[in-house]
Amino acid sequence: MPEAFGSGAAGLQLGLLVLVAAGVLSAALLLRRRAGGGREDGEADLLARMYVMLEREGAARMADGEALRARLTDIERVLAARLEQGRMETADRLGAIAQSVGRELAEARVGQAEALRDMAEASARQTEAIRAAVDERLHEAVERQMQTSFQRVLEQFGAMQKAMGEVTAMTAQIGDLKRLFSNVKTRGGWGEAQLRAILEDVLPAGAYLANCRLREGSAEVVEFAVRMPVKATTPPLLAIDSKFPTEAYERLLDAVERVDPQAERAARRALDTTLRIEARKIASKYIVPPVTVEFAVLYLPTDGLYAEVARSPGLLDEIGRTCRVIVMGPGLLPALLRTIHLGYVTLALEERTDGIARLLGATRQEMIKMDGVLEKLARNASTMSSSIDEARYRTRAVARQLRGLDGIGAVPEDAGSSDATADLPLGGAEDGAPGR
Repeated sequence: MPEAFGSGAAGLQLGLLVLVAAGVLSAALLLRRRAGGGREDGEADLLARMYVMLEREGAARMADGEALRARLTDIERVLAARLEQGRMETADRLGAIAQSVGRELAEARVGQAEALRDMAEASARQTEAIRAAVDERLHEAVERQMQTSFQRVLEQFGAMQKAMGEVTAMTAQIGDLKRLFSNVKTRGGWGEAQLRAILEDVLPAGAYLANCRLREGSAEVVEFAVRMPVKATTPPLLAIDSKFPTEAYERLLDAVERVDPQAERAARRALDTTLRIEARKIASKYIVPPVTVEFAVLYLPTDGLYAEVARSPGLLDEIGRTCRVIVMGPGLLPALLRTIHLGYVTLALEERTDGIARLLGATRQEMIKMDGVLEKLARNASTMSSSIDEARYRTRAVARQLRGLDGIGAVPEDAGSSDATADLPLGGAEDGAPGR
């Protein structure tokens, strides 16, 4: 069909070219006729025939073009009909495909819905089973936890009852202690016993004195006096006296418990004043140089009391500076006593070092004497060796003479001589010459 369109167009173009060529030739003949003034008639006839031929050819070409156009129109109608038929067939096919796809999608949606429903039902069943299992385990765990908690509560309740009984007993004991410490003499005895236990635990035996009188003819007796580790005939003493101002301390604790700042300040001032008075008493009674050292120790039996005293700003420094008294509690006094014990150890080492030095000096003198003795012994040994060699020579000569004797009585002597000769060392020659 495209080839028919191409051949028709080529024929139409050729007819147009022929018409144009005929027109050009006729125009050229006219011009020539005008220019030549009626030249040769034969040429004119030839031209006329050519023009007629050209016109005929053009008419034929025109007829062919009309036929070609008619044919093209028919072809166009056929093509339009076929295109329409193809479009309708395509539309029918597309409709059929759409219907098929719609049916498949509907079936897929139905299948998917059924699958989702099955999955939902399976999930619901699994969820129900899991929930039942979880409920069962949770119920068991809760029951077990409740039993454990109840058992623990019972144990704690029993422990609390036991603790309440112990607290009741402790309260009674505290009441007994309060009644006991209400007596000043008993309170002082308890502090003295605690101080004695610390001294016995840290210091060596004989390092301290109890109830020691520091002044001649004085009635004042210090509870404990520690001998200081110094090289002296009579070593100086360190006076240690325990004090337990319970009333002022209890008033302070009661004010702190009631959150009463004013009462707390008043109780703290009273405690500081009491401590200053006791420090001055110790300084006036128990610091007696050269019998004692230049300071003394005031011992507080509890760390809580010492902590409250140490909280007062500048109190301990003031007492140490003005009264030359060091305030210590159960946590600090062992450190001081261990320092004193270390001084005893150092003193013992120094004394032992002096003894070792003396022993080494005596040993050196003895070694010098021993060297002289060994020199004499070496000279005597040389002389003794010569004498022994000569005696051995004489003995071997006598043995040779005895071997030549006959008789019954000579046999034992001969045997004895042989034994004696055999026992001698191989120092000499066979001829009896002494070995040198």
